Amino acid sequence: MTPLSAAPVTFDALPNPRGGAVRPAELALAEATLAFEQCGETGAALLRASHALRTAGWLSAQRFADVLVRLSPLATEGPDEPGDAQGARPVFGAALGHFRAALERHNLRELSCSPALFNHYGALCAQLAEPAAGSPVAFEDLALCARPVPPASLHARSADQLAHLRARYERALLPVLRSQADTGSAVALAVTNAALDEIDIVFAELAGPDPYDFWRLARACAKALRAGGHAVRETDARRFYARCNLALADHARGIERAPRSLVRATLALLWRDYALFGAAAEDADQVEILNDYGLTVDWHVAGTQSSEMLWEAGARDAQSLTAGRSTLTRDLGVLTVNANAYEDFLQTADASIQALAAHARAADQPEKADPSEALQAGDAAYRLASAACALGLGHVALLADALGLAWRRRAHAGVSTPAVRAHVIVGAPAADTLEQAAEALRATLHKVAAGVGPAAASHTQAALAALTRAIEQGGA
Repeated sequence: MTPLSAAPVTFDALPNPRGGAVRPAELALAEATLAFEQCGETGAALLRASHALRTAGWLSAQRFADVLVRLSPLATEGPDEPGDAQGARPVFGAALGHFRAALERHNLRELSCSPALFNHYGALCAQLAEPAAGSPVAFEDLALCARPVPPASLHARSADQLAHLRARYERALLPVLRSQADTGSAVALAVTNAALDEIDIVFAELAGPDPYDFWRLARACAKALRAGGHAVRETDARRFYARCNLALADHARGIERAPRSLVRATLALLWRDYALFGAAAEDADQVEILNDYGLTVDWHVAGTQSSEMLWEAGARDAQSLTAGRSTLTRDLGVLTVNANAYEDFLQTADASIQALAAHARAADQPEKADPSEALQAGDAAYRLASAACALGLGHVALLADALGLAWRRRAHAGVSTPAVRAHVIVGAPAADTLEQAAEALRATLHKVAAGVGPAAASHTQAALAALTRAIEQGGA
């Protein structure tokens, strides 16, 4: 039998050499791998891995591990066993091998947004015959796991204008859906590019003044898909364009909000490449939209293949240097972190949390409300979230991102332009909700500074739930 380690594994992002490691999960996956290769039982080890990942707040990875747990009884029977084991075993083995290797790279954004991992996830779910037939698993199920996503509006327009725009969109959509990027001729490619140009123009004409207008988000997603070369090559991209046509029909019927599932799918596609590869200066508009929806990215400087190879080699050297030297690491419960990165994080977090607390106190004085102050608070939360994500503090990163999104909502609700303010579809989160979330973050960070593990406490979960309600339901 071929061991899992012999299977080639390709990755979608660079490793994070200073990132935290969930050693209990890594050890449990190594145990599960050995048991699988020996046709033994893997469920108990995988369950331990899932529990450790949940404790660390690596929630997308936990969801992946949970599917492995559920499939393990079918996949780990002996090679002579009849039934579904023969079909499940290679799917399970490939997914386990890739997941184990990805987990050891300590890149939380890769674990959330990796197309390769998602393909394994979909194959695992197909073996379990779930979800229901006709409802394939969605990329956003992993990418946006546990994240609040605000609703997106469909700006009111005249019936004639919408009918004209939809007719143009449908004419452009047909060659996009028919296109085959790998086999198309130069003429066919030119036709497809012209159709995509027309779709971009229609999206621009549809976009309304609301920062959370769906067509603004769709336009950004279409731009990102084309920049990454995905617009006609991927099934998810073609599905996005087709679903936008259905959203146009909803718009023409006077519906004021885009379908929640479409908003989530569009946001996840927009975020994917930026989460994996970072953003450059020319991507600033796209990153601004991602920030409006509670998502952050890293900024990259060099984008050449040779520079990435050098970076990857340096990452491997850094990990080798750290391995086995306890003086260079700190244990925070199930999470083992680089000691220098840990100290850097604490300094960044202290400044951010002080700024957030000050902004939250000021927000309780409506007469002094200032959108620019709210944006600064959102940026402080996002800095904290990015630093926590890099260190591996999943629960901290998730709550800080949600708080940054809530402040963004408050900033947009307080804009001084009446034309925009009239179309904000939910109210600003209440000041006490923001303050409670900031205090929950402060309490969690105090525990992190004291060396306590990163498990989500009740006050952290309550703060995230309150922010989610305010963001998704418009509760103040």
